[in-house]
Amino acid sequence: MSKPEFFATPGYGETQLENMRYSQAVRIGDRVEISGQGGWSDEFEFPESLEDEIVRAFDNVERTLATAGASWTDVVHVNSYHLLGSDTFDDHNRVMVAQFRERMGERAPIWTESGVTALGHPKMRIEIRVTAVG
Repeated sequence: MSKPEFFATPGYGETQLENMRYSQAVRIGDRVEISGQGGWSDEFEFPESLEDEIVRAFDNVERTLATAGASWTDVVHVNSYHLLGSDTFDDHNRVMVAQFRERMGERAPIWTESGVTALGHPKMRIEIRVTAVG
């Protein structure tokens, strides 16, 4: 069995490793698991618009996957966590599905989508974690 190799995404991942004591990704053989990624900047600032926050969360998933030697084309499972205020799942799904199409083309991984009452940062409205194989 392969030994786990842990990764901190440059920027925000290094900050979280130092301050919160967790890694952004782990690779075991050809399997990569990442921690939940929000739509934050390296300074943990969040966009005003829901759409921009979701797109940035997808960007952060991509950055974290790349840090562990994977990409969106390797993704087999997506978990997304949504804080629904005045927004609805339809508002979130419009952007989520557009990002799936843009980043994965014809690939259609399994997806578990959950509405939650809180996320790890008070300004977060979306968190995405994925499993990749490749």
